[in-house]
Amino acid sequence: MDYNIAENNGVVVLELKGNIMGGPDATQLNDEIHTRIKQGKKNFVVNMQSVDLINSSGLGILISNLTTVKNNGGDLRLTNLSPKIKQIFQITKLATVFKQYDSVDDGVKSFV
Repeated sequence: MDYNIAENNGVVVLELKGNIMGGPDATQLNDEIHTRIKQGKKNFVVNMQSVDLINSSGLGILISNLTTVKNNGGDLRLTNLSPKIKQIFQITKLATVFKQYDSVDDGVKSFV
């Protein structure tokens, strides 16, 4: 998994790429989110447009980060889920846990 980070109207936008499977990449992502929270950032949008595959460890990473962000007074929202990834979220019932949007702009605007 690779990722890029940007900010849009005070919202941290994480663009994930490849397979979300856990491991060292997940630790880096967790550290990045914790760093942003320490900098006073509360709201995060995760762009999943370039995510090819996610396993249970990858879902755990997203859940853990959602919990961390919410415990610090913010929220983490998902955008651009492919039909395959959406199906995984529906089967696991995580579609009811994460707010999902069709575009990064819609996700960012949802915080305003």
